[in-house]
Amino acid sequence: MPGEPLRRRVVPSERIAGAEPTTEGVVVSNKEPTGAAALLEGSQLLQQGRADVFRKRERTKLKRVVRALVVVFLVDWFLYRRYSSGNPITLPSLPDGWVFLAFPLLILIPVLIMVALPLINGKSPHVTVYPEQVEAGLTDIKGLDTQVDEVVRSLDVFLGYATFKDELGGTPRRGILFEGPPGTGKTYLAKAMAKQAGVPFLFISAPAFQSMWQGMTAYRIRSFFKALRKIARKEGGAIGFIEEIDAIGMSRGGVSKSTPGPDGLQRTTEAFMGQGDGGSMVNELLIQLQSFDQPPLRKRLRARLIGWVNAYLPSDRQLTPIKSEYHNILLIAATNRGDSLDPALVRPGRFDRRLYFDVPTKQGRIDLIDHFLDRKRHHQQLDDRSMRERIAYETFGYTPVMIEHLFDEGLLVALREGRREMNFDDVIEAKFNEEIGLKQPVVYTEQDREAVATHEAGHATVAHFVGQNRRLEVLSIIKRRASLGLLAHGDSEERFTRTRTEIESGIAIALGGLVAEELCIGDTGTGPAADLAHATTLAANMVGSFGMAGSLISFDAISDGPIGGPNLVGKVLADKEARQRVEDILEQQRQRVREVLELNADVHAALRDALIARDELVRDEILQVIDRALSARP
Repeated sequence: MPGEPLRRRVVPSERIAGAEPTTEGVVVSNKEPTGAAALLEGSQLLQQGRADVFRKRERTKLKRVVRALVVVFLVDWFLYRRYSSGNPITLPSLPDGWVFLAFPLLILIPVLIMVALPLINGKSPHVTVYPEQVEAGLTDIKGLDTQVDEVVRSLDVFLGYATFKDELGGTPRRGILFEGPPGTGKTYLAKAMAKQAGVPFLFISAPAFQSMWQGMTAYRIRSFFKALRKIARKEGGAIGFIEEIDAIGMSRGGVSKSTPGPDGLQRTTEAFMGQGDGGSMVNELLIQLQSFDQPPLRKRLRARLIGWVNAYLPSDRQLTPIKSEYHNILLIAATNRGDSLDPALVRPGRFDRRLYFDVPTKQGRIDLIDHFLDRKRHHQQLDDRSMRERIAYETFGYTPVMIEHLFDEGLLVALREGRREMNFDDVIEAKFNEEIGLKQPVVYTEQDREAVATHEAGHATVAHFVGQNRRLEVLSIIKRRASLGLLAHGDSEERFTRTRTEIESGIAIALGGLVAEELCIGDTGTGPAADLAHATTLAANMVGSFGMAGSLISFDAISDGPIGGPNLVGKVLADKEARQRVEDILEQQRQRVREVLELNADVHAALRDALIARDELVRDEILQVIDRALSARP
């Protein structure tokens, strides 16, 4: 029965938005472009680059047609000569004595298969998506204006590489790293870039590189980059995308692994370990990131032949050597753990542009809500601007796909009630089901029912009188997930920072259930366990991270050291003096909560009785019970 944390949790997800392509494969938007979309449509360099890519694709297509015609002509000529000379092609027949060859062949074929398996396994497992197969371009993406603005600039250089490289003398960007929480649109934006550029998109998940055969993992990486170069030559450009690159690009360990010294200036050796397969994968990836302009085999053989001939010719009569051809390739990688990547991967010349994806802002959520509701059946009340802003407020911390999933769940709620369009109440019920869980039909004993109601009413009473800018959403004694009851509360407005007073209020709210049981029942049960864990975490952060308990020493400073770790609470509680500060904060808030509940015993009793009678109170129902109790005071 934990009190809700100060911020809503963010749940992973995947997509952003979609759009319908026309028959020509070009995405059409019905709305006037704004922000990054306007920049995209106004980019002359981008339009010229798309035209160059189109011309090269047409030339490649013409070469394929000519090659096919030549092959068909040669085959037809060969068949004509055979049949006209009275020597037609017949089906092959087995020679005499073939039975004696059957047994050796039965042994040889499995051996050949075993030898071929590693070679077949070394093929790149990527998936090629052509621009005509992508649903939406950059102009259709909502809620990512900052990221779209940056990738438009990258596409300008990608498609206008000839101008940037030959006329301006610049080095085109070849790698971009997308980092951020799951579900914020990294993969979707990369596909939209390929759609907008009009070039093929080669997608691969980094774990797919790994193979059971020794050495085949590095071979697969080489095969992927070889496929990138090949398709870039044919199509005028290509965009590669490696999902979860941290699976093959983690920082390498070794006998000389070093970390900065205490003063941040010197370097000291701290680890003695082997690199394992992970190091070889990173090494191969680093090598291939420098191989974008490697020529194909026929050009390498031709260059070698010219070099051999020039070795015998005088310097004034030598053949012109073959120059390397620039391959128009943009490689994008995505990860949720950008700080764990090997430093060599993110240096200039490799993934030198790091683009961070965060959950959408309020305006971004409004844009996404408008986009999704335009495609889903809904009641006309959801067309009201104030309702959509209310939903945007309710979805603070949601990723784009979470918002879309919320509407899908709202449609399911409406269908269960026999309606074919959702309304605001359906969306809110879907939100509660996702955040606090579905109701479970559990029958409590009278003792348990009273104890749970007393506990949750204690949380609500303290939250109402002590909570800083808190809004009470759900007060329930219905079992959901692992909780026998709960109080769901959130910010009254969108917030990104916390004050000391707000954090202390959060601790007080978490302790409200425990103190209520002590005052009303005279004993405590197992219910407050999660509440105490939450309160301890907040107090430990005040002491060891936020500098709010009399000491400015931060325990986060040793999180990457040889004795550090990610568990801030453990480090704080392991220190005797810091532990005492945590104890003092918790005890102070416990006394504060006791005083609040004793002064407002009538409100607590009213909430408890309402819960016992009705099981669950939602928003205004909670405030109505509190207002009636306050108005009944003399």
